[in-house]
Amino acid sequence: MKTALFLLSAATLALSSPLQPESQIVPRQQRTLCELYAYWSGNGYELLNNLWGKDSATSGSQCTYLDGTNNGGIQWHTTWTWQGGENNVKSYPYSGRQFSRGKRISSISRMPTTINWQYDNENIRANVAYDVFTATDPNHVNSSGDYELMIWLARYGNVYPIGSSVGSVSVAGRTWDLWAGYNGAMRVYSFVPPSGTIKSFNADVKEFFNYLERNQGFPSSQQNLIVFQVGTEAFTGGPATFRVTQFTADVV
Repeated sequence: MKTALFLLSAATLALSSPLQPESQIVPRQQRTLCELYAYWSGNGYELLNNLWGKDSATSGSQCTYLDGTNNGGIQWHTTWTWQGGENNVKSYPYSGRQFSRGKRISSISRMPTTINWQYDNENIRANVAYDVFTATDPNHVNSSGDYELMIWLARYGNVYPIGSSVGSVSVAGRTWDLWAGYNGAMRVYSFVPPSGTIKSFNADVKEFFNYLERNQGFPSSQQNLIVFQVGTEAFTGGPATFRVTQFTADVV
């Protein structure tokens, strides 16, 4: 299921310094991922062309592209067109931070992250969101968990989180509408901006878990971090390109 298609390496040299020392050369990596679950990993990050719901579409396609890894993060974009099955998610292409398993949420002090992104077409049905799974089993499959934390940065075309709104909350210096519900047996919490989009986001995701522990009974001492990802859930529309000009994340 994990497929890497090709690699191009280039040395990025400052124009004013054609004889730049080798230690200062910044590698630039590129990939094209078009197959279902086509995958790349490197430099502490991973990228997945996650077309998990494509069979609910009557037509469409999607490719995801690694643009580079530098400045401690990853740059990538994905281009898609989907028609049919209006209320079904077709895909969630994402970039994720890699880390060693067995990290209890209670033992994590910080989860700092930054993302800068844009869509070239906002006449779509889609979201932009962080997706974080936790589970009591540190070796739980990475496609689900006991709990799911989503931080929505955009909501296009009247799409909605799982569950229902439980009120307005303040976390990480912003106001959010908190939604709660279940996806099967998995408890899902979604923090959604009341309006507008957040195209430049810099926060500590651990603050969201601290809020859930204090106010929603989240069992941080029993839950292990499974995945720490960000991407876009595509429903219908396009052609549209979602571009991440920089994503960084860490688990401390």
